Amino acid sequence: MDKEKQRLCIEASRLYYMLDYSQQDIATKLGVSRPTVSRLLQYAKEQGYVQISIVDPLEDLGALGEQIKQRYRLDQVLVCYSPLNEYREIQKHITQRAAEYLNETVQDGDIIGVTWGTTMHAVAQQLQHKPVKGVEVVQLKGGVSHSHVNTYAAEIVNLFADAYHTTARHLPLPVIFDNVEVKRMVEKDRHIQRIIQLGKQANIAVFTVGTVKEDALLFRLGYLSAEEQKLLQHSGAGDICSRFFDAQGNVCSEVINNRTIGIELEDLRQKDKSILVAGGERKIEAIKAALIGKFANVLVTDQYTAQALLD
Repeated sequence: MDKEKQRLCIEASRLYYMLDYSQQDIATKLGVSRPTVSRLLQYAKEQGYVQISIVDPLEDLGALGEQIKQRYRLDQVLVCYSPLNEYREIQKHITQRAAEYLNETVQDGDIIGVTWGTTMHAVAQQLQHKPVKGVEVVQLKGGVSHSHVNTYAAEIVNLFADAYHTTARHLPLPVIFDNVEVKRMVEKDRHIQRIIQLGKQANIAVFTVGTVKEDALLFRLGYLSAEEQKLLQHSGAGDICSRFFDAQGNVCSEVINNRTIGIELEDLRQKDKSILVAGGERKIEAIKAALIGKFANVLVTDQYTAQALLD
């Protein structure tokens, strides 16, 4: 191939692939015919002057999920593609996938335990109605707060119940009491006992993980004193069902844990499907600690978080 033809070939390729010129525009600019431009572009690919690679965002998600599954000994890992490593964008995709997974999973007679928060609310809003029978939906922890911050506690359990054509079982209490004696007294009520027991019996639990950062939802709800918040920030990694644990998955304050009403972390380990829906850089430490603690056997997350959990 002579030097002039090679020059034309590479110049045509630059204009077409890098500058988005049309083949007709290239023909006019180079003073050749449009069919000649087509032949030049084809020859450029054949000679390796142009190398085209296609990045499929879904290509390696299955392999990434399998690595997470093996690393943390999980039953199932669903890794979603998020176009941005940004919390709200990630939340949008993982909650949609979690709702789809629940639609695939829920069967007649299941007992579904749910928690609250913005991630769980997003899951609940995207649930599909499924004609199942004998399903029960129960709130796994108290959700009453004097704060103006919305936990969506009632809305979430109602949306789940509506999707599966059943009645919501609420736990209309604070999640963390000021006084352990009062909490124990309330737990003795037979109606409250029934709801807590139903949560323990649930074969499916769906939840997210909270952080111990300053903006953590539980900190903003006013349940904890400034000293308790500092303690948790120093020794904790995150919370599930408002029960705080450290980097090894151990409860990091028995005092606070004893004042908390709802399902125990140990009970989550016994579920057929204990589904953690979480992602984003700010939650990586908490997610990792939750997986080390074996509180989940199913993880729904994004590719950025999954890679961080491996790194």
